[in-house]
Amino acid sequence: MEDGTRKSGDLWSGIALAALGVYIIVQAWQWEYSSPEGPGPGFFPLWYGIGMLALAALLVVSHLRGAAVYGKPADWKRIARALSAWLALAVSVALFKILGFVASFALLTYFIVAVMYRRPVRTAAISAFATAAGFYLVFDWALGIALPSGMLGF
Repeated sequence: MEDGTRKSGDLWSGIALAALGVYIIVQAWQWEYSSPEGPGPGFFPLWYGIGMLALAALLVVSHLRGAAVYGKPADWKRIARALSAWLALAVSVALFKILGFVASFALLTYFIVAVMYRRPVRTAAISAFATAAGFYLVFDWALGIALPSGMLGF
């Protein structure tokens, strides 16, 4: 085994995730898969374990085929973009109680379109309004499922 393979985080994390996936599948197999009312308690964990095992296998195979590029310095600009998207999502979730889902999701969409994708303000505003309206129409209006509302009432 060459030195790069032994030190690879992709290889070892893939193996660990595969082991966890197998464990989840074995445990879920012992539970009822379906019931007369619908999916049983073993339905979701079984498919979750299968998905985890498949993705872990892809991670290990991609490492062994040499798909990953090692030795390059980190691209901090790209890392900062990814972390800012996560931060924007976290702020959006934190604003649910204050502004409600529709308004906080509209702000998240606006931030992603205007700041991250550097599109015009008008395009960002239209996108934010359309996605928020779409969520409201599908959940509140069509399905009758109330989305979290804030102090503004929506």
